[in-house]
Amino acid sequence: MNIVMDAFGGDNAPLEVIKGAIDAHHEFKVDITLVGDEAKIKACAKDNGLDIEGLKIRQADDVIEICDDPKAIIKSKKNSSMAVGMKMLADGEGDAFVSAGSTGALLVGGTFIVKRIKGVKRPALATLLPTTDKPCMLLDSGANAECRPEILVQFGLMGSIYMNRVMKMNAPKVALANIGAEESKGRPLELETYPLMKQAPFNFTGNIEARHIPFDEADVVVADGFCGNLILKTYEGMGKFFSKAMKDMFYKNTKTKLAAAMMMGSIKEFKKSLDYSEYGGAPLLGTRKAIIKAHGSSNARAFYNAVRQAKEFIASNAINEISEVLSQMKDQDGAAAEE
Repeated sequence: MNIVMDAFGGDNAPLEVIKGAIDAHHEFKVDITLVGDEAKIKACAKDNGLDIEGLKIRQADDVIEICDDPKAIIKSKKNSSMAVGMKMLADGEGDAFVSAGSTGALLVGGTFIVKRIKGVKRPALATLLPTTDKPCMLLDSGANAECRPEILVQFGLMGSIYMNRVMKMNAPKVALANIGAEESKGRPLELETYPLMKQAPFNFTGNIEARHIPFDEADVVVADGFCGNLILKTYEGMGKFFSKAMKDMFYKNTKTKLAAAMMMGSIKEFKKSLDYSEYGGAPLLGTRKAIIKAHGSSNARAFYNAVRQAKEFIASNAINEISEVLSQMKDQDGAAAEE
């Protein structure tokens, strides 16, 4: 198994990518290919005392910057680390691709270089969110600002299969993000999507309000990318807010510092549950090969977990199952139309 990593994607590249790749290579026993300027990768490793003997390197002269037009990955920056890595994936030289680079470029590359699973209308960025019990998946979390009802149904299907196959959840609960729990609530998009989801081959449990997401009321939350990104960013902001509020509270005086020392184990566990680096990244669901979008500010721990996530994604056979179920749905729709 070969995991291809964009060595120059993200705020902390290439150092944190290299460190995460080294740890993941030793821990998960997978081959890892770093894509980017070979001289810079080797110089960075040498300057920081890192042994990259076990890693492979594929030369790429350019880098996709956050400010670049996402379409540059298939036009002016075909020799960027992200484009070369995705081409390796498409050509069968890798089993998964990990990058903390531009989300827009990753979506374009996934769609036009790696390509979509047959029948998938739009790939979706699927983010794992912490809840009171276990993580839930939010998709789309920012790749597709505008969607049609049938696209949201596919998001629900892909999210359900991923959570079942990769996260080992039995009959994952799929809910539609909305402004109310009633079937009559929402915009035309949600009103038209609801009855389609009731007929879809997954465990649809109805609408869910954003305030209920943290309380383990759904395993998969479906939304268009605009609303999904608002939910995601609010989630991230509240996580930082609570962490700061706890720090201010426990370091207020000597008495609260003593209380903090007694509760340190619980505090660390709580902070870990809110730490994106523990999840690795967001899978881009709907492409023919496994793609993981790591957070832009990912550290070595996040890249290490992104490789773990990629390995689990590959081993799960989720992509083949998505393809098979979509094919069955198409056949059923065709048979129904003939009746």
